[in-house]
Amino acid sequence: MSWQNGHNEKPGCYFSTYQTVDWIDIFIRPVYKQVIVHTLNHFIESKGLVVYSWCLMTHHLHLLAEAQNGAMQDLEKDFKLFTTKKILEALDTEPETRKHWMLKRFEDSGGFIPGLNKKYHVWEKNNKAAYESLKKIDSLLSLFDHIHQNPVRDKIVDLPEEYLYSSARDYAGMKGIVNITKLPLIEQQLSATESVHSNFFVKYVRN
Repeated sequence: MSWQNGHNEKPGCYFSTYQTVDWIDIFIRPVYKQVIVHTLNHFIESKGLVVYSWCLMTHHLHLLAEAQNGAMQDLEKDFKLFTTKKILEALDTEPETRKHWMLKRFEDSGGFIPGLNKKYHVWEKNNKAAYESLKKIDSLLSLFDHIHQNPVRDKIVDLPEEYLYSSARDYAGMKGIVNITKLPLIEQQLSATESVHSNFFVKYVRN
């Protein structure tokens, strides 16, 4: 589903996918990946964002999170605006062979960014967001596996916890690079259930 009006948003946890415009592979370089990592941690520390699970791929970000204060929709808008500014700043200072092509794509997509002379938009305007109950363990397990298996499906790593830019490491007992809030029941189930991966492939891949 797409976001509804902030006043009508159901409070709680949401699974969102933030997609870059035209599926541009922005996050193939560490400098742009770190923008997302730093912004997530900043929003966690200062803006009441609670992240339960995440995974950053080359052109999209999966996020299972909720807002402690206000609406998740409002945090999403702030997140997109903040990361867009930081990515544009990085494009201006870092050596990037695709700079002019990327800026042209961002400009053509529209979306006014205050303080800039042109219109740029790094993210698609409407992301898919779905409410998720933290009480439905089976559904959450499938969702967590869906999120964490992204780099495995793309053959970047063999195991989810080998991928730095996700919360799989946290749920495997290691320290991740984003200060997530682990869900104890999910952590227990992920470590105790050997059939999670096979259940995921039956549900998401074969269908």
